[in-house]
Amino acid sequence: MSWIVSKKRNLALLLVATCAISGAKAADSDAATPGGFAMTGRAEGIFAAGSGDFAPYYIASNNHGILTQSNDALLRLSLDKQPDTKKRFSYGFGIDFLTGYTSSTDYLRFSPDEAPGGMKVTNGWLVPHSEHPSRIWLQQLYGEIRYRGVFLTVGMKQHTSALLSPTLSSGDLVESGNSRPIPEVRIGFNDFQDIPFTSGWLQIQGEISYGKMTDNAWLRDHYNYYNSHLNQGALYSYKRCYFRTKPAERFSATFGMQVGAFFGGKSDWYSNGELTKTASFSKGIKQFFNMFLPTDGGLEYYSGSSLGSWDVMFRYRLNDGATIKAYMQKPWEDGSGIGFLNGFDGVWGIQFTAARKGLVSGAVFEYLDFTNQSGPMHWDPDDAPGTDITNRAEGGDDYYYNHEFNAYANYGMAIGSPFMVSPIYNTDGYLQFASNRIRGFHIGLEGDITPQVSYRLLGGYRRSWGSGRIPFINPKDDTSFMAEASYSPVRLPGLTVKAAFGLDHGELYGNTAGGMVTISYTGLITIPRKR
Repeated sequence: MSWIVSKKRNLALLLVATCAISGAKAADSDAATPGGFAMTGRAEGIFAAGSGDFAPYYIASNNHGILTQSNDALLRLSLDKQPDTKKRFSYGFGIDFLTGYTSSTDYLRFSPDEAPGGMKVTNGWLVPHSEHPSRIWLQQLYGEIRYRGVFLTVGMKQHTSALLSPTLSSGDLVESGNSRPIPEVRIGFNDFQDIPFTSGWLQIQGEISYGKMTDNAWLRDHYNYYNSHLNQGALYSYKRCYFRTKPAERFSATFGMQVGAFFGGKSDWYSNGELTKTASFSKGIKQFFNMFLPTDGGLEYYSGSSLGSWDVMFRYRLNDGATIKAYMQKPWEDGSGIGFLNGFDGVWGIQFTAARKGLVSGAVFEYLDFTNQSGPMHWDPDDAPGTDITNRAEGGDDYYYNHEFNAYANYGMAIGSPFMVSPIYNTDGYLQFASNRIRGFHIGLEGDITPQVSYRLLGGYRRSWGSGRIPFINPKDDTSFMAEASYSPVRLPGLTVKAAFGLDHGELYGNTAGGMVTISYTGLITIPRKR
């Protein structure tokens, strides 16, 4: 009954907010607002229902961590102003929050005492407890300034891949838009900038950010306190540097590297339910400089938890203006991956983008392989001081895992590719990536059936052998699919109704199905300038 009441309440709030915005013009990013100040307002109702604990894989993935549970009734309200790219100096800002009902999931937590539904383990019991996302949370809050080709952003702002399609790809390996945004200070180039003395034949684009993780409470609530470790108070850093050949040419290439990292904070290690070790890591000014170019810091923990990818994309423009892109993202966790000693691991994709809207406007096919990981063995003499063995064997990459910091995730969802099963799905309270030795493929297709109706189809298959440290006794697989349709009526500009159906089949996510309906209205709010 409370779920139905929540649905009605959120629908009512949606209608009120929609009416408030509907007095303004429908949003048009190109609309001129002479003599006034323009902002874009958006009200959205999100309703989902499913058969499992979680939303189907493709409904939850690459959606900025907004919808993870199977049953939801959410209201989303946002207001933003985008910088004016035609001006030398401009500014922007945004605020975005959600509230409403989300279903709960049982996670296991260690207890020395027996409780109903508990499972006997060494020294005690693993007892289920119910958890769900907050009933209200701030999704975005940021301010941004731009001067010529440079920008500075402060706050929480959603980011998507700088290289791969945000709607069709399986997800970027370092920053995909799969998790909630992290509060940060980010500076970089707005777009690719010509490198002097190259006559536009070589361009550069780069960004760097430092941020603060805010999911400490989520981690404490979902951790099992039985095995592995938990870090709290960590800082986050992201760096990217891409080069691109002249885009006006029929053939163009983009190549470079991006890096994400955790550092600082305090970690606790547990074994069989007992706290066995505690360590605090530096987050002083020296560490900020050390994280700019990650190195092996040994016992002083300078390097933090760094991971990244080598990225390469080739683009060819056809006679009619359509483009074909072939790309590769190759992951690395340490020197072995940077040196391409991790075999065929990576994302290997091809993308078609039509020159104009049509029945097929875009298509993507990706093959993903993360089974090599530079071999199973890892030996670093810095980890065992006093030993006589000084040679290094930097294998056992164990993607998105670090033996001192948390998994590469935010609020349980992978910051990078969701293809490796995110920690939120581990209902045993193990907050690492349990299925990162994985291989499979992904397909995406989108287009327009009519000028008002568009569609998107996503599908894929994967097979996992667990991880290098904790392999599965038997491999697990998953087949996932999603069909989505969007309708934007001509007579009600700014209104969009979207429906999606998804299903998962296999042992990784279970055999589940679910659907989602969103109703949104976007309007341009203009504040007239005083005369």
